[in-house]
Amino acid sequence: MSGGLSIHCVDVASGRVATGLRVTLHRLGPDGEPQGGALAEGHVGSNGLLQHPALMSDAIAVGGYEVRFEVGPFYRAQNASSPTPAFLETVPYRFHIADASQHYHLPFKFTPWGFSLFRGGA
Repeated sequence: MSGGLSIHCVDVASGRVATGLRVTLHRLGPDGEPQGGALAEGHVGSNGLLQHPALMSDAIAVGGYEVRFEVGPFYRAQNASSPTPAFLETVPYRFHIADASQHYHLPFKFTPWGFSLFRGGA
């Protein structure tokens, strides 16, 4: 059984979880580029987490992944005066899972001008 993957998003500019932020997860192919359609996609819920059945399933296996955070559209949805394109439009993050029995937690902390993303404890 997979240990799974959790993605937690916080808009530190407002001090709140990033409810409504669009997130997609893709598997990386042998060439290191995203392959096929999204493995998981959706919007962050009121608990700050991306909820998708694939994240806690055997779909999360050893290999490479790319998660994309749609920061620009998130801020434009909240403030019509946000520029297009935003300083951060889409934030891609590539990572690898070496042991699928472990749980991988990705806390994404961001503002319109920067972000922090790492493997955290869950």
